[in-house]
Formats: sequence, C-alpha cells, structure tokens
Amino acid sequence: MIEITHDNKFSSDFILDEFGDTSSISKKKEETKLEKPKSSSDKTVVEIAEGKNLSQNTNEKQPIICIGGATIDRKFYAKQAIMSGTSNPVNSSTTVGGVARNIAENLGRLENEVTFISTVGDDSDWIEIDQVSSPFLNLEHVTKLEHAATGSYTAVLDPHGNLEIALADMDVFDEITPELLRTKRDILKQAKCIIVDLNCPRESVEFLSQFTMEHTIPLVVIPVSSPKMDRLPNSLEAVNWLIVNKDETETFLGMKITNMEDWKQSVEGWQKLGAKNVIVTHGAEGVVLGDENGTFRHYPAIATPEVVDVTGAGDAFCSAVVHSWLKKKDIDYIIRSGLVNSHKTITSKHTVRKELSENQIKSDMEAIFDGKIS
Repeated sequence: MIEITHDNKFSSDFILDEFGDTSSISKKKEETKLEKPKSSSDKTVVEIAEGKNLSQNTNEKQPIICIGGATIDRKFYAKQAIMSGTSNPVNSSTTVGGVARNIAENLGRLENEVTFISTVGDDSDWIEIDQVSSPFLNLEHVTKLEHAATGSYTAVLDPHGNLEIALADMDVFDEITPELLRTKRDILKQAKCIIVDLNCPRESVEFLSQFTMEHTIPLVVIPVSSPKMDRLPNSLEAVNWLIVNKDETETFLGMKITNMEDWKQSVEGWQKLGAKNVIVTHGAEGVVLGDENGTFRHYPAIATPEVVDVTGAGDAFCSAVVHSWLKKKDIDYIIRSGLVNSHKTITSKHTVRKELSENQIKSDMEAIFDGKIS
C-alpha cells in the first residue's frame, strides 16, 4: 500500500548512465517463543534457552524489523475516463497493504527473517491482515488497540492503472510512540536492519535514529507521502538508506527538479543532511543514486508497456534494494533488483506479487538483463 502516487510505469530500456565520480515482553511470552518461535531460527531459540547473550547485533540470523503501517487497501478501477461530480462505473477489490507491511511481506517472500511492529484495531480488518501476512513475517509485536480502527487506504485508479486519488485513514499509527517502541527494545537490539516508514510520528523516528546509532544497527527510512515529510528528524546521520520520490524531495528540500542537474543536486541535498545512501525516484525517468562513496549514478527505468496497477511499486523497489544490500551485492545489482521487482509488481494486480522469491527475482533479472547480473 502506498498513500501517494508512487512511481508509475517504466518506459525506457535499462541503461546505466553515470554523472561521474526495559522490555515489556512478559515471561509468559518468552516461554511461548521458546516453544513455538515465529521468526527466529531453531539455532537462535536454542541460544536463548541456553542463556547466551544476543544483545550484540551479529546480523546473520537476526530479523529485519519493519515498523509502520499495515492497512486494508480498497481499490476501485475506473472502466472509463473519470469524471468529477458524478458516479463512475468501476470494478473493485480489497487487499492487504501498508507501506511497512508491504515491504515486510516482500522481504519475507525473499526468504528473510522479518519482524513487524505496528498498531492496529482489534477488528475484522486486522484479522484479514494477520491471515495474509503471518506466513511471511512475525506479527507477535503488533499491538491491538480497542479504541482504534485498523488503518485503511482507498485508491481510485484510471483505466490505465494510474492512481487518480487516494484516501487514507491512518490515525491508528499515531500510537506507534517512543513509549511503545521502548517496550520493544530487546527485539530491536537483535535487528539486522530496521526499516521505518513515515506513518510513524516524528518523535518515534527520532527515537529510532538515536537507538540505531547507539546499537550500530542499519536504519532505512521510507517516506509515504509529501504531507508526512515533516516527520523526518532534523539530522539524517543515522540513516543508511533514504529512498524517496521526486515530489517528497521537492516538498522537503524546497526545490524543483526539472532536469538531470536538479536531480543530482537533490540527492546531494539529502546527503548534506546526513543520509549515507540516497535514491530519488522519478517515475518513467528512473532513479538517481548517491552512495556513501560520493558517486552519483542515473538508472533509467525498465520498459513496462502494459501497467496493471502501480500500487505497491515503490514498496517492491525498496524491499529488493534492502534485500540485495544486506546480501552485500554490488551497487548495480542492488538498484537493478529494485527496478525489476517494481517492474514486475506493476504488471500484477497484487500489491505484493505472489510469485516473488529469492530464486524468482534472480531469474527475472537474468531474463531482463540477458543473464548479465552478478
């Protein structure tokens, strides 16, 4: 699920072009985890049972932790050009979404250990999200609230699959507070990487920035819409990856991106605020990367003649980038994997494509790039 118009179709062939050079976890829950672990490997469970110290971020068998939105997505597909002020004939569907949840499911399908932290309502919408998500991620750290409704996202798409308007009921995520996150300190310390979307309040993003710096844990920040860009912390020093689109960048940096030089300067602007690796996406024009080594590269998008649904494309891109980065792939592979996963997602009616796996994305990349991947 996305709360904004994510990058739409990709129109050009992929060609690389360089610019140049504490805890609230009860004893009962701990015992349950030992008996029936949801996200940890058997080896890790044995280590916990033996009393070994896992406070150090040893990474290899630790989870990727995704924090942020989980929603029910209701999509309406216009049968003809949309007219305002009157009813429009549509087909409709209901799916599970949420930026952080979508990224978590992508990562789970890519065979990563994933733990999800969020706040939801104690309602039927959450039951549906649980049923769809639980095969791919650990949901035991999701907090159900009696006084709130599970987040929802309603999208209207034109006959070409492009987002016309979106409506988001996301108030429940204001409850992802620093106080709540402090009760999760023990699991947060185990993270291989923490991914947070900006459905979370600013003070919570600040807390995670400080926490990840203190414990030397990689932090990935994913904005969800231009209006929520004010939830970014003042300093991005803790941020290993910031993946942001053109509109969000223009809003936060107070600039217009009208050409390639502007695009490059926008990446530099983010890095001046402290972010180590930055990707600014721009729909059919592709993406620009600025990495921590000080180099900039433009990656045109993959041609997608027929777009089915753009919802989830940005989430698919982010998840594949993070997955490949944690696998220590080279930078070209990292960006290409994101572009391929996004491309395949917008040719599917599903927000997270059902065939996704580590082998599948490798096969997709080989097919698109004639086997020329590392």
